[in-house]
Amino acid sequence: MGPCWEADDASGHRGTFTLATSPGSSGKAGDRSSVLYSAGQFFFEYLVVVSLKKTLEGHYEPKISYQFPKRENLLKGQKEEEERLLKAIPLFCFPDGNNWAPVAEFPSETFSFVLTNVDGSRKIGYCRRLLPAGRGTRLPEVFCIISCLGCFGLFSKILDEVEKRRQISMAVIYPFMQGLRESPFPAPGKTVTIKSFIPESGTELIELTRPVDAHLEHVEFQALLQRLSPQLILHIFASAVLERRLIFLAEELSVLSQCIHAVAALLYPFTWAHTYIPVVPECLLDTVCCPTPFMVGIQMRHLERVLDQPMEEALLVDLCKGKILQAVGDEEEILPIKLQNEVLMSLSRHHTSEQVNALVSEAFVQFFVRTVGHYAAHIKWGRSGRGAFQERAFCKALASKTSRRFVKKFVKTNMFSLFIEEAEKSRIPQEAYFQQKITEYHEQKKHRRES
Repeated sequence: MGPCWEADDASGHRGTFTLATSPGSSGKAGDRSSVLYSAGQFFFEYLVVVSLKKTLEGHYEPKISYQFPKRENLLKGQKEEEERLLKAIPLFCFPDGNNWAPVAEFPSETFSFVLTNVDGSRKIGYCRRLLPAGRGTRLPEVFCIISCLGCFGLFSKILDEVEKRRQISMAVIYPFMQGLRESPFPAPGKTVTIKSFIPESGTELIELTRPVDAHLEHVEFQALLQRLSPQLILHIFASAVLERRLIFLAEELSVLSQCIHAVAALLYPFTWAHTYIPVVPECLLDTVCCPTPFMVGIQMRHLERVLDQPMEEALLVDLCKGKILQAVGDEEEILPIKLQNEVLMSLSRHHTSEQVNALVSEAFVQFFVRTVGHYAAHIKWGRSGRGAFQERAFCKALASKTSRRFVKKFVKTNMFSLFIEEAEKSRIPQEAYFQQKITEYHEQKKHRRES
């Protein structure tokens, strides 16, 4: 049977659209590296244009008006998968319902969504919602690039090029996308150059470079720091680390999308393994009734509807006013106090925008190095080459009482279990960057002891 782009919605019904969950939802912790970061793949699978069409009732509904490339010669299973995927896309491109009307002005916005297949593989939709060039009032449209590759900065740059061409003519978009499709996805730190012809301007060379650190490809921490205090970011991190329910509110899709990707990235080297919807379409608002963990973004206009839902305990974050509207109440006590203070100091420093990603990431990676970085020493290797994690010894090895208390809870999470499952399969560590930081930490400790 072919893969199926469906998921249970919050009420337990089988939906024809997909609840977006993160990699690892099927129990495959390694999906993150294998799916998202392999070089040499196609940049994208589709470019889809979603336009608003008037219905008989008089309101506007999002529909796909163009798809590039057109797929032919598909097998039955592939065809069904593609139809389901194409059915879900318009819903996520216009998640704000059907209350649209033609407008004379509309600021472009960039956001993304995630669709997860039943085998745990995922596709990312990178969207640019814009108003086409013209006079008078007209309707916004969305250019959505569907790709298996997670690299938000790179695709934002591609969408800049798409928007520039859209203001000239639709016809100049497709040669550019074809050139992109024929170029292999670069390895980390490498650049690919794409030639593109634009009438009036001639041939342009567009350089697309991947960041060296693969784990920072899909993230902008600046978005989070601009809206929330370091203390609140720490409360959100504490809730996410224990896999609780998190709801983020903002009006702009780009704000929701950037901030939720940033929160998920704070968990590196672990991966959020539950329902994950950066922008929840209006018709899926009852997702917030889920008894299981979730991380979702909801437009502020739906706040009352959300509060009316029969919700379990959740952390409700207002990204517009930079405050927490609802909390469990123990967020300050989850993380070891000494490590909290160290992270707070890092977050409170003034960084240039180029430094933010690396420095924020470093603060949280160090948190995990200090609390669980000794995990490899507590994997007992059998003759068969399989490892067995010694949980009790691992927890007891921590000298700090508060760290031990935190780790005893953290080892029970899905994200830790998936990480350890992967570590037990091979003596070669999974996340190279994390391993490098663990090694550096031990070398510094040894150096301090010797001096």
